[in-house]
Amino acid sequence: MSEINVHTTPVTTSAPSVWRNPSFIILFAASGIIALGNQIYELALPLILYELTMSPVAMSTMRGIEFLPNLFLAMFIGVLMDRVHKKWWSIGSIVLQVILLLALFLSFQYGQSSIYVLYGCGFILMTLSYAFRNASAGMVKQSVPTPLLTSANAALGFTTTLITIMGAALSGMLLMLSNLYTGLLITAILLAISCIILLPLHSSPVSRGTSPQGFWVDFKEGWIELRRNHMLLVISITVIFLNATSGMVDATVIFYAKDTLQLRNLELGLVLSAAGVGGLIGSLVVSSLRRKYSAGVLIVVTTLLQGFAFLILGLFHSTYGLAVGLFLSGIFQTISTICIWTFRQESTPHHMIGRISGITGSLFKLGMPLAIWGSGWISELSNPALVFGIAAAANVIIFICCRYSVLWDRKGT
Repeated sequence: MSEINVHTTPVTTSAPSVWRNPSFIILFAASGIIALGNQIYELALPLILYELTMSPVAMSTMRGIEFLPNLFLAMFIGVLMDRVHKKWWSIGSIVLQVILLLALFLSFQYGQSSIYVLYGCGFILMTLSYAFRNASAGMVKQSVPTPLLTSANAALGFTTTLITIMGAALSGMLLMLSNLYTGLLITAILLAISCIILLPLHSSPVSRGTSPQGFWVDFKEGWIELRRNHMLLVISITVIFLNATSGMVDATVIFYAKDTLQLRNLELGLVLSAAGVGGLIGSLVVSSLRRKYSAGVLIVVTTLLQGFAFLILGLFHSTYGLAVGLFLSGIFQTISTICIWTFRQESTPHHMIGRISGITGSLFKLGMPLAIWGSGWISELSNPALVFGIAAAANVIIFICCRYSVLWDRKGT
């Protein structure tokens, strides 16, 4: 099979459209298929846990465990990422996910998997998923000229959120008509298809320009580069807290919908698709917003607006209130996330992208496990709506701190 070369495209004032870049199109298609599979899996797994335990603590614990790989392993994966062939790294991580998902499906088909097996599999699956995302970010950095990175990330965000809409509704219907663990098999099939799509893609390690160094020397260089990039460091610290509040909400929404609002699986899938619709809109408008405002200003403003969306979730105890809150949250979170991704890619040297993505990936998830675990206990001991209120208040505090920081003052970021 012929291969498509992924090399850095020179930055010019008349850079071509990303849609004329064959490498980006392959990454775009594969990412969409993977997003669909992950959407089904991410809805199926907490519902399986809900049926097994009927406990918000068990569900939030699962969510917390899934973020541990980002917290403890992402920075080390990033160092390896700068040393390997990104295509084979990506395909290998996907193949291992397929094998694990098939094993989980068969364990439910012919026996009964314990909650602890699910915890362990969730940890491994998220580790492999992060390995693919890191490789994908590096390949986008290599294949797309810097002026088009916002458009490229917006396009990837568009397809991801569009698939989220389709996946939420599709998985809701599938889960209503079949056993919950069927979602694991469907995810495995979709990931296998993504491997086939990636086969024509060729990738090679970024040229270092120097003799090979030791692992820990590379690791140290990544931290030095992040400290040098003061704006990215401030953004990373801010995202620690933003992800913690978003994680609290995400971990609580399914339990709140099932336990408090008594939604059926199909209804839940349709309501969750509201966040996807919001994300779709956010990905469509972010490029034009970025041309008018700096990344820092957009991150600060969307922090406050997302707090407002969380407040709606806490105040309006209805299916419509849940849908509206998720819709608005999807818009603002997508805008913020794309700005963060793009600034990280724009401001990071090519040969450091794996390490910087890994280090910031670990920092981004630093507060999530504890916040998610705490949200489960709040739901257990009090009311899930209280979690939404706490998240809203925390976002307002983050906004106030960021409003008087370098994120707001610095121009052109």
